Amino acid sequence: MTNSRRTFIKKSATGVAATYLGGILPGFSAQSYKRIIGSNGRISISAVGVNSRGNALAENFASQPNSEVAHVCDVDRRAMGKCISTVEKKQDRKAVGFTDFRKSIESKDIDAVVIAMPDHWHAPASLLAMQAGKHVYVEKPCSHNPREGELLREAAGKYNKVIQMGNQRRSWPNVVKAIEELKAGVIGKAYFGKSWYTNNRGPIGTGKEVPVPEWLDWNLWQGPAPRQAYKDNIVHYDWHWRWHWGTGEALNNGTHMVDLLRWGFGVDYPVRVSSNGGRYRYQDDWETPDTQVINFDFAEGVTMTWEGRSCNGTPIEGSSAGAMFYGETGALLLPGGNNYSIFDLKGTLIKEVKDDFKIDPRNLANPAQNLDALHIQNFFNAILNGEKLAADIDSGHKSTLLVQLGNIAQRVGNSLEIDPETGHILNNKQAELLWSRDYEKGWEMKL
Repeated sequence: MTNSRRTFIKKSATGVAATYLGGILPGFSAQSYKRIIGSNGRISISAVGVNSRGNALAENFASQPNSEVAHVCDVDRRAMGKCISTVEKKQDRKAVGFTDFRKSIESKDIDAVVIAMPDHWHAPASLLAMQAGKHVYVEKPCSHNPREGELLREAAGKYNKVIQMGNQRRSWPNVVKAIEELKAGVIGKAYFGKSWYTNNRGPIGTGKEVPVPEWLDWNLWQGPAPRQAYKDNIVHYDWHWRWHWGTGEALNNGTHMVDLLRWGFGVDYPVRVSSNGGRYRYQDDWETPDTQVINFDFAEGVTMTWEGRSCNGTPIEGSSAGAMFYGETGALLLPGGNNYSIFDLKGTLIKEVKDDFKIDPRNLANPAQNLDALHIQNFFNAILNGEKLAADIDSGHKSTLLVQLGNIAQRVGNSLEIDPETGHILNNKQAELLWSRDYEKGWEMKL
């Protein structure tokens, strides 16, 4: 970007953040903003993986006054076409479509890449984008396995690129305020935290090998993962529950809630991780747990838990997703939205901070668009003026790693001892085999 373009976008980004604090952004109209700011000087985005969550992300980026979605990339031509139509309604240009995102990132017109592909693609695509000179906004989890997260941390430094993970709650104002109160001692020393996610997901059946649909590039969908035959219950969502491509509910939704706990406690790596659970509700191709409890012990005198129930949506503390901290003088509840409550030791509510926005944690595509715009603007400001990222790749990797360790403990069937300095597994060769993965030949991640 030229200096004049950079200055223009910097001013625009600052203005957008200010409008939210003044109460304007929640009802913003992208077109009305652009009539004020003008059509030049926007950060140019390539949106990659746009079927569901990616479509919503692309719409959000297109709605920002200081960015435009120039490219839309997906191996599903139907999803690509739908997203191109979606963003065209939010901006005054039509995006160019690519089946192979690698062609998109070759373009000098692209400044940043927004990645919402399946989990097995997150780290490889992020690395390729940084190597092509692009900044990266990658949805959680940042990696399919721990080694990939380590590689992304190294790559961010090597290629000097901004990479933000989609832990959007780190940019939500009332959540930030809650963590500040917690750290200031509002419930005394906090020593135990629980987090959870519940849903009522149905069965995925037993997949049948069928011809690949004409609208899908199955080879490119698999990308870095070793090749398997196409079955009719993988694309688009149920790959989440297959270890070959997905990471289960723990990383699909647990990453967000465990990140809140790790942030609040100010801890990095645990000393011990255990997991219990299994696939209980249905007999089908679902491999990851539909019911899981992961426990983390830290040397700092902190214990954390995450409970996932994919097939029983009974809420906890009145919410389908959330995190709760317990301390010497009370408890603090973050129930999944941009709000929080503080209780004394008797359970009496002593403070409640609410938000007018209704958040639906079970919305697969777009649970909190207006609040997430703050996370996007933080990403832009980091690119333009070095503003500290709310969820940089170091933080994103550490939170992702916690639930990855939980999954590894689940898969090997015993608790793991962890080096609190590095996060690495100690004295367990079987578990260490799951630290990384095999790749399709030619798709290995290389710095």
